[in-house]
Amino acid sequence: MTPVEALERVVHCLDRAHESGFKTKAFVRALDVARATPADELAERAAAGTLTDLDGIGDSSATVIQQALAGGAVAYLTELEGKTQVPLTDAGAVYRQALKGDLHLHSRWSDGGATIEAMARTAIALGHEYMVLTDHSPRLTVAHGLSVERLEQQLADVAVLNEQLAPFRILTGIEVDILEDGTLDHGDDMLSRLDMVIASVHSKLRMAGKEMTERMVRAVANPHVDVLGHCTGRMIGKRDPSSFDPDYVFAACAHFHTAVEINCRPERLDPPRDLLKMAIDYGCWFSIDSDAHSTGQLEWQPLGCNRAAEVGVPLDRVINTFTADRLLAWTRGDDGAE
Repeated sequence: MTPVEALERVVHCLDRAHESGFKTKAFVRALDVARATPADELAERAAAGTLTDLDGIGDSSATVIQQALAGGAVAYLTELEGKTQVPLTDAGAVYRQALKGDLHLHSRWSDGGATIEAMARTAIALGHEYMVLTDHSPRLTVAHGLSVERLEQQLADVAVLNEQLAPFRILTGIEVDILEDGTLDHGDDMLSRLDMVIASVHSKLRMAGKEMTERMVRAVANPHVDVLGHCTGRMIGKRDPSSFDPDYVFAACAHFHTAVEINCRPERLDPPRDLLKMAIDYGCWFSIDSDAHSTGQLEWQPLGCNRAAEVGVPLDRVINTFTADRLLAWTRGDDGAE
């Protein structure tokens, strides 16, 4: 394992564990420095004990580099690999084994921390046949949301990557913002060109329940919307769920053929179990999505699989158990599913 490979894996494990941003950023910085430094210089500095003279290399990252160069085990990485595994129950494993892709993830194009290619190669290593790239849309400026022009450029890049990574497929998509009136922040022309559209509320989360219900139902009814993302907007221990009428929203999801996302982020785990059970009763479709913003976070899907198993989500109603071709047919409504 090279120093760069060791540092990449450290960052992956820290992201998987949802470690503090400070620690992860420190190792990301060290990784950038290691990539930019010639291999022979790294080796010379490791031998001389001067790695920390490089701006961005601290004591911990220097030790990782030294141990990787020595060819033995990297102690910190061994520790991380052991303690950052994502829990998966026996019942949840049935769902995880059935998943063929991840429908909600982000890259450096918006607020993610990895390239599209890095996310794709990690998805391949996890056994997926496809992933849907769903970077943020323009309204979410804090997340560097994609304008029409940037999305056009991304589509071109994805086409090139698909040639390189075949038979794995990167499906095109976006996580659009549901605006206050229930409209979306990309137009019909662009949305119609994408393989999948996730619609989520990211603003005015405290609006009155009646207005929020109308807002969500209007988005769910949009023919371009395939998945309703993290429907309550909650952040566990930090932000309460939004107020809305789940009967109306889930009835609309079932009627308009829009899947309810089971969001796997540890701080979201959205929707809560009681709402998941309600969505099952309404006959909704579901997607189990990591909402990953880095390669390590792609390993969060087991958290959603565990919850799906706990409440009895029918496995045949989980759309990312479908092949890519069937998933695309499902988004068009021509797969015969009801």
